[in-house]
Amino acid sequence: MWSDFRKFLVRGNVLDMAVGFIIGAAFTTVVKSLVDDVIMPPIGKLTGGMDFSNMFVTLGKGTFATVADAKKVGAATINYGLFLNNVISFLIVAFCVFMLVRAISRLQRKEAAAPPPPSEKVCPLCAMTIPVAATRCGHCTADLTALRA
Repeated sequence: MWSDFRKFLVRGNVLDMAVGFIIGAAFTTVVKSLVDDVIMPPIGKLTGGMDFSNMFVTLGKGTFATVADAKKVGAATINYGLFLNNVISFLIVAFCVFMLVRAISRLQRKEAAAPPPPSEKVCPLCAMTIPVAATRCGHCTADLTALRA
């Protein structure tokens, strides 16, 4: 059982998946910083200095200035501002993944569009397959240079 598990772990696709997961986690951190530190502050400025991360509704009694204050007291809150930040982060990550997949698809189409040149041809006399560069047929020994002229 352990040897099968070890074989499973060292297969290429498992390692590729692990690397993808690690890069995805790092990319998500960068996107979260982009949303929280670059995108949302100007949006907050345009909306009159509103801080989206502190937009919430308290589900009980009491009034709190920030989500952190409400959590200190143990009040239940609906944090729709944090949800909005997460939706924007998701949309940015989804768009980046879309652009990556689109670029890879274009590269694959270009590779598929240009098939390699043929490496073989058919002898015009005996109809057997021979290399393109052949000057004499290896099957019927016909001189192919004389036939071209």
